[in-house]
Amino acid sequence: MAELAALDDPKARAVNEKHGDDHGVNLGKLRALAKRLKTQQELARELWATQDTAARLLALLVCRPKAFGRDELDAMLRGARTPKVQDWLVNYVVKKNPHAEELRLVWTADPDPVVASAGWALTTERVAKKPEGLDLPGLLDVIEAEMKDAPDRLQWAMNHCLAQIGIEHPEHRARAIAVGERLQVLKDYPTSPGCTSPFAPDWIAEMVRRQAPPVA
Repeated sequence: MAELAALDDPKARAVNEKHGDDHGVNLGKLRALAKRLKTQQELARELWATQDTAARLLALLVCRPKAFGRDELDAMLRGARTPKVQDWLVNYVVKKNPHAEELRLVWTADPDPVVASAGWALTTERVAKKPEGLDLPGLLDVIEAEMKDAPDRLQWAMNHCLAQIGIEHPEHRARAIAVGERLQVLKDYPTSPGCTSPFAPDWIAEMVRRQAPPVA
């Protein structure tokens, strides 16, 4: 904890706080510290228990993802507090845990939009890597009905799922694009030069273009 406190940079903290993250540790330095510590599950649990955001991010880098129980992960998500901790918890830990599918179903149906957004993030992972058994038309139905008025984090997660369906599944691409065009979600989102817009029709078009074989 003393080492993390020494790494805290007020300028980085000010930037992070604009995104809802209350820490000031450079993530590159945090990863270097995690690399030095290597995997330590008990230390990870102790770091998580501090409730300090930088400590929790470090915990997620040094833990054993498969060592957590289902209820433990559920409690961790609900108590995660900040967007970066929630994001890393889902992507670095839950996706690698044997309870991921069970949690996906529970979280997607949760009334808390932040918890539901984690469920949608796990659904997006399945759309891309393991779509067998998913009802893709049903997912598009839900997105079409609910994404426009969803709170920010949930809307972002549903939009990512919409784009992923369009990118990975050509048979659903036209409908995914049509849903995006009709809802206009993130159409005017500021995008840096060289970056792909999060507006689903543009995102789908760009990723499909990149996947196309080069013309001889």
